[in-house]
Amino acid sequence: MTMLPENPSQKKLGLVIDLDTCVGCHACAVSCKEWNSGGHAAPLPDTNPYGKDPDGVWFNRIHTYEVSQPELGPTAGQTVHMPRSCLHCESPECVTVCPTGASYKRAEDGIVLVDEDKCIGCKLCSWACAYGAREYDPDGGVMKKCTLCVDRIYNENLSESERQPSCVTTCPAGARHFGDLGDAESEVSKLVDERGGFDLMAEIGFKPTNKYLPPRPKTNSGSSYRPLNIDQQATPDSRFLKWVDRLFSR
Repeated sequence: MTMLPENPSQKKLGLVIDLDTCVGCHACAVSCKEWNSGGHAAPLPDTNPYGKDPDGVWFNRIHTYEVSQPELGPTAGQTVHMPRSCLHCESPECVTVCPTGASYKRAEDGIVLVDEDKCIGCKLCSWACAYGAREYDPDGGVMKKCTLCVDRIYNENLSESERQPSCVTTCPAGARHFGDLGDAESEVSKLVDERGGFDLMAEIGFKPTNKYLPPRPKTNSGSSYRPLNIDQQATPDSRFLKWVDRLFSR
């Protein structure tokens, strides 16, 4: 089986994802697909893309959940969009379970990658990954995954501002942040501390490098938004506006 680095660097490159800001637009997923279709992990094939059940290799997938908030009322709740990709864990079982050494963790920055020349497509890593972050390429017969855009973040042909994962530079809501989570003074580490960032499924002990920022609690809409005080005796137009205001204030 594959061993983890004996003397890893303190550097831990990763993502911080703000669940309060993410709007579920899928721009990060599409940008990731576009960049990696021509980059380090290319190609990223699609299966039956225009058919009834389209599928394919996607390094970044977005899930949407409705979260109830009974403390605010029997029907209160909020929508949470949760992007999911490789978390580049400190103790990744997807690496240690690999029989050929194809799945490995870099000592210099903690990024987890797949050497496709060594991969035999046995899928053991996908079974070991608790986050469902491994993708099987049926055309190549190999496993693939998020590379953290390793061919981009170290590319000196790009300006320094562009040396970030494609998903980060594309996010229109600014919900994705990239940096060194091994440096307590980095912007991403400070953001995690300020917002109470957390590990996904921390109880399983994989120690993911990527962190999530929790959604901020929502207020009771009944006390925060009230219909405008429109004079009922004014005009038909005023009464219509009051009806519209009540409709959208529910």
